[in-house]
Amino acid sequence: MSAGYHDRDGSIWMDGKLIDWRDANVHILTHAMHYASSVFEGERCYSGKIFKSREHSERLIQSGKLIDFDIPYSVDEIEAAKEAALKANGLTDAYVRAVAWRGAGEDMGVASARNPVHMAVAVWEWGNYYGDAKMKGAKLDIAKWKRPSPETAPSQAKAAGLYMIATMSKHAAEAKGCSDAMMFDYRGYVAEATGANIFFVKDGEVHTPAADAFLNGITRQTVIGMLKDKGITVHERVIMPEELEGFEQCWLTGTAAEVTPVGEIGDYNFEVGALTRDVSESYEKLVRV
Repeated sequence: MSAGYHDRDGSIWMDGKLIDWRDANVHILTHAMHYASSVFEGERCYSGKIFKSREHSERLIQSGKLIDFDIPYSVDEIEAAKEAALKANGLTDAYVRAVAWRGAGEDMGVASARNPVHMAVAVWEWGNYYGDAKMKGAKLDIAKWKRPSPETAPSQAKAAGLYMIATMSKHAAEAKGCSDAMMFDYRGYVAEATGANIFFVKDGEVHTPAADAFLNGITRQTVIGMLKDKGITVHERVIMPEELEGFEQCWLTGTAAEVTPVGEIGDYNFEVGALTRDVSESYEKLVRV
């Protein structure tokens, strides 16, 4: 495998056909590059099966609608595209990235209704998102940037533009020797990490921020369902910053992160405890069924 994502052997599905990896390019005046008119999905394929694949395809279409464009492919066509990309690259365990965007066209300004919408699917091998944190717990910084109000941005869209502050926050965290950063929302409540949802444990019960100002992740929903099936009480609620000191365990969830324990957030420490390990192991089993 070569060093850069731009220079690899393999194929990428793009606008209805498979093309050489190195030829999967867009024009410099692509609207998405200038105005962030792009949505995407991150998915994982385990032993030849993409976990909750249709839910991801459905969310991709919905994300497009939330930022005011229609993806010119149906759920079934997106599913077929993902399978074609996996087969073309000979992968059965992989990360799957589906992305749709407004391209270059008649408009080159904020308005872009006449520009075509494109879609692509790329797949590649990708290990643990947080490296060895799955064993010892990730170390998180606390971001200075906050998740915006739903009146400011469509928080339930998995839209590229919403990740600008996530990138800035993660870079700042990595400069401090951390794996990631925890973000507050516009009200100052605990929200999520830069690309993963967050859970806490106290007295055997689980607490997670209500997803009213950030993406209600598919992995988040899956883990909440798993916990309830185990008879564990889950509180989806407002979590204040001062509560961090009283939580005993913490973990992150996301397609890339899967279930990753957290050992530190700023000055607060957490145990990689039995419940965290159980949830992580149960999720690993579930995705490989």
